[in-house]
Amino acid sequence: MTVHVKMAAIQWHSRERDYSEELESCSLEKIPVEFGDYHPLKTITVTESKTKKLGRKESTSSTSSSCSSNSVADPLSSVLDGTDPLSLFAATAETVAATTEVSRKKRDQEEYIGSDFEPWSSKRGEILARYTTTEKLSINLFMGSDRGKTTTPGSAVSEKVRTRLEELDDLEEGSQKELLNLTQQDYISRIEELNQSLKDAWASDQKVKALKIVIQCSKLLSDTSVIKFYPSKFVLITDILDTFGKLVYERILSMCMDNKTALPANFTPDNVNDTAKETCLNWFYKIASIRELVPRFYVEAAILKCNKYLSKTGISESLPRLTSMIKGIGDPLVSVYARAYLCRVGMEVAPHIKENLNQNFFDFLLTFKQIHSDTVQNQLAVQAVEIPIYLTLYSPAIDWMLRCIAYRAPDSLLTEMMERCKKLGNNALLLNSVMSAFRAEFIAARSMSFIGMIKECDEAGFPKHLLFRSLGLNLALADPPENDRLQILNEAWKVITKLKVPEDYINCAEVWVEYTCRHFTKREVNTILADVIKHMTPDRAFEEAYPQLQSVITKVIAHFHDFSVLFSVEKFLPFMDMFQKESVRVEVCKCIMEAFIKHQQEVTKDPVILNALLHVCKTMHDSVNALSLEDEKRTLAHLINGFIRLVSFGRDFEQQLSFYVEARALFCNLEPVLVQLIHSVNLLAMETKKVMKGNHSRKTASFVRACVAFCFITIPSLTSIFTRLNLYLHSGQVALANQCLSQADAFFRAAVSLVPEVPKTINIDGKMRSSEAFLLEFLSNLFSTLLVVPDHPEQGVLFLVRGLLNVIENYTWEDNSDDKVRIYTSVLHLLAALSQESYLYHIDKGEV
Repeated sequence: MTVHVKMAAIQWHSRERDYSEELESCSLEKIPVEFGDYHPLKTITVTESKTKKLGRKESTSSTSSSCSSNSVADPLSSVLDGTDPLSLFAATAETVAATTEVSRKKRDQEEYIGSDFEPWSSKRGEILARYTTTEKLSINLFMGSDRGKTTTPGSAVSEKVRTRLEELDDLEEGSQKELLNLTQQDYISRIEELNQSLKDAWASDQKVKALKIVIQCSKLLSDTSVIKFYPSKFVLITDILDTFGKLVYERILSMCMDNKTALPANFTPDNVNDTAKETCLNWFYKIASIRELVPRFYVEAAILKCNKYLSKTGISESLPRLTSMIKGIGDPLVSVYARAYLCRVGMEVAPHIKENLNQNFFDFLLTFKQIHSDTVQNQLAVQAVEIPIYLTLYSPAIDWMLRCIAYRAPDSLLTEMMERCKKLGNNALLLNSVMSAFRAEFIAARSMSFIGMIKECDEAGFPKHLLFRSLGLNLALADPPENDRLQILNEAWKVITKLKVPEDYINCAEVWVEYTCRHFTKREVNTILADVIKHMTPDRAFEEAYPQLQSVITKVIAHFHDFSVLFSVEKFLPFMDMFQKESVRVEVCKCIMEAFIKHQQEVTKDPVILNALLHVCKTMHDSVNALSLEDEKRTLAHLINGFIRLVSFGRDFEQQLSFYVEARALFCNLEPVLVQLIHSVNLLAMETKKVMKGNHSRKTASFVRACVAFCFITIPSLTSIFTRLNLYLHSGQVALANQCLSQADAFFRAAVSLVPEVPKTINIDGKMRSSEAFLLEFLSNLFSTLLVVPDHPEQGVLFLVRGLLNVIENYTWEDNSDDKVRIYTSVLHLLAALSQESYLYHIDKGEV
């Protein structure tokens, strides 16, 4: 018998779901907790555990006194067998910290120089940059010697010693080559070659050759034929001396290592073996045999630290002797730099011996009158150097000596130093060094006294404007007495405003702007800015002073955090007009915007601020061209976006939209700014909806449509395709939330039509990556939105979904990729959700 079965068409439906019930069933069970019961968020007290580990399989015992008897056991503690690694680590850390603290305190008691002392290395670059010359220089290069290199293995020790002494004594017989007509850069290169030759000679165990190089370099410090270059020469030569001193010290230190055990940090001569002491004495004997005073002084000062190997009082006994040796140097410039080098070495090896530092400076004061002697005047006449320029050559050396003396010195000593300097005639040079080296608080408290001394100085000597500049630098760091502040400014500005040379004027005015901003109102600042404009505008002098003018702007901005006050300063914007070089002008604008974003705490609608900052931002935007780097564009866009976010007209939404429209026109070349404007306009539309509580009036509905139109017009101008896709989706959601159904439909259709244009790879941080993951994320978000989008009355049911499915079908996907399957899975989720009587979420007043 044949059985005929008639199969009916089977139609699959998704199951009906009650989202509220499902949510409730998935919620955690709520259990009332009585006071005192255990709770997972309750504080757990960790106590010290005493654990004795008996073996891998044996148990451990621990005692605890703080945990409650009814507390639930901590599962992590059970895994750790009762040991708490954090507690053990903390206990170990406390022990180490205690030991470290004891050693730190002991070290602090032994150290005399702290981190607040400015080292010589910080001065080096400044001196090399400031003291330059265009004159030709000369130098003697060491050529080496072949004497003594043919010694046979059987030679006696006395023959070897005699040969070395002959080598040391023979610096004239063919061992030097004089190079003439060198430029400054050539001279520096030759000095660097000598420094390298010293290291090479030392590495090849040619110690005598190394010493000859150092002696030869030290002799150069006796030469003042190109006097304006002398400070830089001093820096270069003393670098070689420092290298030599370090090599000798480390060589002797290596000889002290018995059985590969290094000397302790605070070793005494008793810890040093006889061989090392003999070698150390040998170096001092060799140096003592140098005939000329200047190289003998410098080379011995370079290895001054080696006295530690010989006796406990070696350094303290050598310093006064070296100080006395300087008295034999006739040239006052050479002499003062020798004193500066001795102070520098003394601060490194024996900072506690302050008496020698003081005596060194007092000796200099006794010979100060030599600076104005006939011999010096004749030398300056030959080199055509004016006395004000000559006096500035002394500044680095005197500044350093006074800085060493003033470090942690009592006010009584500083006052004594100041009085001694005051008694000397033509003391402007010393006065400038005092203000440069002494503590700012000391100078500020005696500002009027210093102004009086500055007035008494001879104008023909050290320039007065440099004295006022040094005073201004101190007053920028410390406040003078309140009653003297206005008088100080008036006295200083009387001198500054009379300066005729623009470079001198702006170098001094730049410093006093800081003082004015710190202690006075916008009226005084406006007066200062007006005076700067007056002096720097003629002959376009401002073009040579952009760094100083930029510094003035920075200081003004740093003290005026209220930008409504800043832009009400009448001469501020005219001052900005002096920055006519585009790169400098953009940097200044960036500085202004950074300060505004940092200090502006509240949103603003002040027309003065808006007009000024729109001009500033426009200047930054217009600097962008085809050659601009992406980092530069990103920086400028970040600053402009920060400004846009801080602008708010409150409930005046139409004025806010007008501002965004104006900003779009001004900043159209920076894509991140356009993106920010689109987000801001979308936020504005949602703010309108919030104010109207979802019930738009005819006026607000029209305004929201204007916001939507702004976004729809702006998005196509963007270049990044995923940025456009996401903004279409975001803007469509905003339009949908505000009942702009046709506009929302336009956004979603634009997004769907853009999907086929998505490239297979995109550039992310300079690397090409597959775009499918980003496309999958976007499509998932779009499907979630389409759930609540009403169907088009003319295009039929699920018009957008069907169009999107066609696009997905025709899109070329990567081989061996499951992204297409994932997308279709998302489509199934959407269709299942659409078949429900009530949706998981919805749009207020949105009819589906």
